[in-house]
Amino acid sequence: MAADLHLPHQLSSAYKTLTAQCHCKSVHFTVGVPTSALPLPVHLCHCSICRYTHGTLCSFHAPLPKGVEPDFVAPSSIESSLTGYIHSPQAASERFFCTTCGCHIGDRDLTPDPDTGKPEWRVATSIFTATDDDTFQIRSHCFTTPSTEPNLATWLPSLAGGRALHTWNPQPGDPQFPLASDRPPVPVINPDDRSKNLLTAQCHCASVRFTIAPPADREAAHPLLSRYLRASAPRPRRQTAAAPTTTTTPLRAPTGPTTLKRVACLCLCRDCRLTSGAHAVGWTFVPASAIRPALSAEPGLELEGVGGAAMRVYRSSEGVRRGFCGRCGATVFYVADAEERVSREDGERVVDVAVGVLRDWEGRVGVERFEIPQEVSEESV
Repeated sequence: MAADLHLPHQLSSAYKTLTAQCHCKSVHFTVGVPTSALPLPVHLCHCSICRYTHGTLCSFHAPLPKGVEPDFVAPSSIESSLTGYIHSPQAASERFFCTTCGCHIGDRDLTPDPDTGKPEWRVATSIFTATDDDTFQIRSHCFTTPSTEPNLATWLPSLAGGRALHTWNPQPGDPQFPLASDRPPVPVINPDDRSKNLLTAQCHCASVRFTIAPPADREAAHPLLSRYLRASAPRPRRQTAAAPTTTTTPLRAPTGPTTLKRVACLCLCRDCRLTSGAHAVGWTFVPASAIRPALSAEPGLELEGVGGAAMRVYRSSEGVRRGFCGRCGATVFYVADAEERVSREDGERVVDVAVGVLRDWEGRVGVERFEIPQEVSEESV
């Protein structure tokens, strides 16, 4: 009689098939997950490795149950559709992204699990067709060290409905989580770059590297470029009271120059999600003339000027080109031929640069404070 019994996990109805595809559909796979394991817990990883291999503020990953692996739908396969990247000799997993459009699909352990004989996977939840709370549930931020701030954990401490997200940071030196001691790779900084106050952009493998000049007076006066700048006035300071008082301490008049910053945004569109493998991509808007080495003037190949053979270009829609590193997979550029991106007067072009590849001179990823004092008026921006 015992042989006729069926445990819940043995019933076909106790499994749910999840489907995932990248933007170009070169990568297509399904995952059969026991319903008892749903919803799969999603963590947002802010470590420097995820940031610089994705070009995004963080990755959105969910571990698959032990023994469960992606089942690729032909002609899609790991060998024909994906590029693997192992970030260091000490890495515990291999990261995979679409060779054609750059979309990250997840990480696979380099050694199999002793219980199942199969490597464990963490998949990018952003590329699945089912994204409801019954299937995936975002639960935590991890590796939110000061070197990664500001990050999405700073701006997303909870979800709709007030559900707080847990923050998890292992202690440095923890042998089970060596990422806790990992430091962002310090970019190669030329003395001239630093003296000119240039901002560095560099993917994880450093195959794609370029600099961005600070906002200039010419940009602030330009009809198109000025739309992508904001002038930040000095903050007023409170005066020091000579004696205790019950009244509010008055503010001093602000002093110092106005500061120019480049505008940035978070894009949640389907195209960005399916070309990066992340729910949100941070972009900042930069004149092509402010990027060194210069982008190629040849239409369609302008992105290859900064990455050479490593830079891959993918046309995600009519008049839109996206650039990503073909070695580590980092999203780097978005270039559109739209009217609001190209000046009719002088041909100046505005290029979107992925915020996730930006860093300061010490390699820190928090570049929101990177600002250049400029003597400009509010009317000029």
